Amino acid sequence: MNLVMKNIEDINKEQIKKLTENKKIVNFNPGDTVKVNVRIIEGKKQRIQAYEGVCIAKKNRGINSAFTVRKISFGEGVERVFQLYSPNVDSVELIRSGKVRRAKLYYLRDRKGKSARINEKIKKKIGLDVAAKKVMTKKKGAPESAAVSEDTSN
Repeated sequence: MNLVMKNIEDINKEQIKKLTENKKIVNFNPGDTVKVNVRIIEGKKQRIQAYEGVCIAKKNRGINSAFTVRKISFGEGVERVFQLYSPNVDSVELIRSGKVRRAKLYYLRDRKGKSARINEKIKKKIGLDVAAKKVMTKKKGAPESAAVSEDTSN
């Protein structure tokens, strides 16, 4: 007898793979501004509605993963919790990355206006820029340190 026993984790991974094969979900963190496209069914009609706001919490629990998005609508704070692998979540788009030092941003609930803003995380493209400068500054037969020091003296 060749019985194959599967862990709950393996079953969850298979289900996650099946649920995400036709979805577009980017990797995001708390502090990021995201646009969540939600499938809404009204009677026999079906439409997609966008919900854009700041992700204030993310719960990584396998197939039960969820995230909370907060936005200000007509001067009132509105929070909505989405199940990451729900069939009702059509896609998640990253609008801008935020620079935060906490995993849960519940302190934003008490803040209004400018104090509720989150700084933007600046992504640097180090690999390509540095390699291109080294090639340009390097001279034939001269060591790298000499080429760089000559270039900086100008």
